[in-house]
Amino acid sequence: MFSKLVKLRETGSYLGQAARMLVGMPDYGTYVRHMEENHPGQPYMSYEEFFRNRIDARYGGGKGRPVRCC
Repeated sequence: MFSKLVKLRETGSYLGQAARMLVGMPDYGTYVRHMEENHPGQPYMSYEEFFRNRIDARYGGGKGRPVRCC
């Protein structure tokens, strides 16, 4: 029973992450885990910095071009 609940939780987490990726919503938890595993000791962005970074990367903000949706 316990292993089925763990498996269900893992599946739900995976599906949630996939859904966020489909709509372009950044996943801060994945970023933090990546930084801790691959770049230990280096500071990582706050949630607000991360979110702004991802929005700028997606829509071109901060590169001399106006940010626009269309």
